[in-house]
Amino acid sequence: MAFRADDFLPEKLLTRLTDIRVQDPDYALRAATSRVRRTALTLDGKLNILAADHPARRVTGVGGNPLGMANRHDYLARIVRVLMGGAVDGVMATMDIIEDLLILNDLSGHDSLKDKLLIASLNRGGLAGSSWEMNDPITGASPAACAAWKLDGAKILMRICDEEADSLKTIVASGVAITELNALGIPTFLEPLPVVRTDKGYKVVKTAEALAKIVGVASALGDSSRYLWLKLPYCENYDVVARATTLPILLLGGESAGDPTAFLREVARGMAAGANVRGALVGRNVLYPGDDDPLAVAEAVGGIVHQGWTLEQAVDSKLRRRHA
Repeated sequence: MAFRADDFLPEKLLTRLTDIRVQDPDYALRAATSRVRRTALTLDGKLNILAADHPARRVTGVGGNPLGMANRHDYLARIVRVLMGGAVDGVMATMDIIEDLLILNDLSGHDSLKDKLLIASLNRGGLAGSSWEMNDPITGASPAACAAWKLDGAKILMRICDEEADSLKTIVASGVAITELNALGIPTFLEPLPVVRTDKGYKVVKTAEALAKIVGVASALGDSSRYLWLKLPYCENYDVVARATTLPILLLGGESAGDPTAFLREVARGMAAGANVRGALVGRNVLYPGDDDPLAVAEAVGGIVHQGWTLEQAVDSKLRRRHA
């Protein structure tokens, strides 16, 4: 059965959300500062986080639909669906999404954000396809704002292209932000990606050599690495990447392939590559899994991360929910 946004986020709730934004702009801030937070970043040393920050970088395509993620009703409904279960530890998103979720959570009467992590995506200015794409300063929430909103972490994207001098500006901005976050005791989830320029834009280099080298750069940024987690894509020989640092690593997902089986295989293999591979921070492969339920895929990832499921167990879990 195709996903229907109204099944999980009725249109009337969306209207009430906008009404609150107009009539009570501080509503989300009050909800953020009074919410029930978990006592520790991770309860078992591992994390399964849902990523929801792509539209803010002008990345809206899903499959053959160039505006698949531009429909905010559908996008929010998919996030809400995932949060209905206990499969994810939290959400990483831009502030507008976090604010929407805080308000909707209050309106629903069911506290699906209780004990969930809220992680802000800080830099979204390197717009996809722009001439300045590799120059990516902090354009979203500041570290100070993350503290004021009592958020649980901050995510930074740091793409490095050796052919683009603007990459240095992004490296410097990332280092400054990490230092500021450290001073506030806020964990940083840094996504360091080696990229090359192609005729179709920038492409991530997913080789063990390239990723291991950039891990060394990323681990040394800022005044300390004590609150630093790395977010990295899977590749062959992932053990080489894992051995390049003692920092905890979360696997990222990339573009949605429709059928999430290949992605689940990567998560299972990645988790087995080293003791410091501690989970996943994934968006499109969970939110847009073709014919599958987004919650089913989130649960499959969570099973691999938190319960040590095999690929077969994860796929079986996903199929059981599809046919329930």
